[in-house]
Formats: sequence, C-alpha cells, structure tokens
Amino acid sequence: MHQNTIIIICGPTAVGKTAVAIRLAEALRTEIISADSRQCYCELNVGVAKPSREELATVHHYFIGSHSISDTVNAGVFEKYALASAEKIFTKHRIAVMVGGTGLYIKAFAEGIDQIPAIDPIIRQHVNEAYNEKGLVYLQEELATKDSEFWKISEQQNPQRLIRALEVVLSTGKSITTFRTGNKEPRPFNIIKIGLELPREELYNRINERVEVMVENGLVKEVETLLSFKENNALQTVGYRELFEYFNNKVSLDEAITNIKTNTRHYAKRQMTWFKKDIEIAWYTPETFPCEAFLL
Repeated sequence: MHQNTIIIICGPTAVGKTAVAIRLAEALRTEIISADSRQCYCELNVGVAKPSREELATVHHYFIGSHSISDTVNAGVFEKYALASAEKIFTKHRIAVMVGGTGLYIKAFAEGIDQIPAIDPIIRQHVNEAYNEKGLVYLQEELATKDSEFWKISEQQNPQRLIRALEVVLSTGKSITTFRTGNKEPRPFNIIKIGLELPREELYNRINERVEVMVENGLVKEVETLLSFKENNALQTVGYRELFEYFNNKVSLDEAITNIKTNTRHYAKRQMTWFKKDIEIAWYTPETFPCEAFLL
C-alpha cells in the first residue's frame, strides 16, 4: 500500500472491534478514528463501551469524548471531523485505522453525505418529546402516513432513522428520499473495509454478558446522573432509554436490564443488515483477522 490508506474495522456491537483495531494500530504504529455515534460524548462512558483508559493510552483515538451531549453531532458533523482527523494522521503516518459500528457515519466518511436542509429546532423537540411519550409506534404510524415512500424502504425498528426522516418531512414537506442523490464523493486516499462477525448465538451471549458487566461497572448510577438530560437526542439510545423507564417507575430494574439486552441484540441485527449490503467489506471473525497482511 503506497497510497495513504484508511483501514475501516466495522461490525455489530460487542463483536470485538476495539481490540482488533488497537492490535492493528499498534502493529502499524498509527492512530485510530472512532466511528461510533455515542462514544464521542464525554458524559457517556459505561453505557457506550468506550475503550478503557489503558487502551486509549496505548493508541491515540479521535472522536472519543470529543463532544458534549449538548452538541449537535450527526453524520455530516462526523464526516468533516473524520476527514480532518485523517488528514492530520497522514502528516505522520501512511495508514490510519477507523473503527466503529455506526454504519451511516462510515458511509458518510467513505462516500460523502447528501445535503439535507436544517431542521427547525421546535420540530426536532416536538418529535423527540412525542417519541419519548408514545414510543416507537408513534414514529412508525407518522411515517407510514406522512412519508410512505421512505417508510417502504426504512429500517422500521430503528428509532433514530425514523426520527430523522420524520423531522425532515415535517420541516421541508418532502420525503428524506428526495435528498438522496447516490453520488459518491471521491476521496484522496485508499479505503479498505474489514467486517468482523461471529455466529449469532456467540454474539448474543457476548452482548448479554457485556450488559451484565456494564451494570456491575456502574451503568445505573451513570444513567441516574443524566436524568435531567433524558430528553436530549444524544440519550435516545440503547442502555440509557431503558433505565430512564426504570427511574420513571415504568419497569423494574431487572426488566430494564432485560430490555437493554433485548434491544442491544436487535441493534446488532440491524447493524449486520446494514453492513452486509456493502459488497466492499471483507469479512473475518476477530480471531481470523490477519493483522500481518497490512504490515507490508
């Protein structure tokens, strides 16, 4: 590899991406750009499975704890941040590593992102409040009525995608699909995409075990400290939403923990559906990924 190169490590949550990326970055003596839409928030730690202090000390990471939950962070923000980070890394190294499970962020970095008009903050607040009060069914029913074109092709169980689409149609009167051009932005570097996967039962066991470890490491206390921010868009995510329901006396703690496990497994399934559509990804298990192949 003579041209500047980004090696992207992607795959579902809990598959072992962090360990593989650090091993690869250490071998290449380079740095890592995170492509995780929640690890970027400095206020979130236990529930987003951030790399440990030791791991962060071993390899310099970008987009970890780089923003606040009060900041607007989306695929467009990530695209600009990650491109600037890659440029910085390339002043010192020929190869950089990107790792994460947020498919839309990786797509934005690799291909560019369609420009969607700014969303009216009042509409954004209304949609999020309605979702918090009425749940996923509200989003599904609204989109089926107001943006049937998007609804037919959407990830119908993914609240973040549905919220975004509903915000767009309410703000612009147009389907989010009308803003998708499909054009790929050329990048001045080579991109290699590596996917990590495990047999479903093994992955789901790892997810369940990781949730238990998060609880042991203080997840409930972390969520309690964030109760005053529970309407914030950054906190509409698995691991936090379920515990907000516990603190609102809607479910027991055991039920909340079970719901985190269930919803994390569903999220992992959606991640795999997204990544498997990308024919440029070469698939390995964490154990069979050949780090040495990139040391030439």
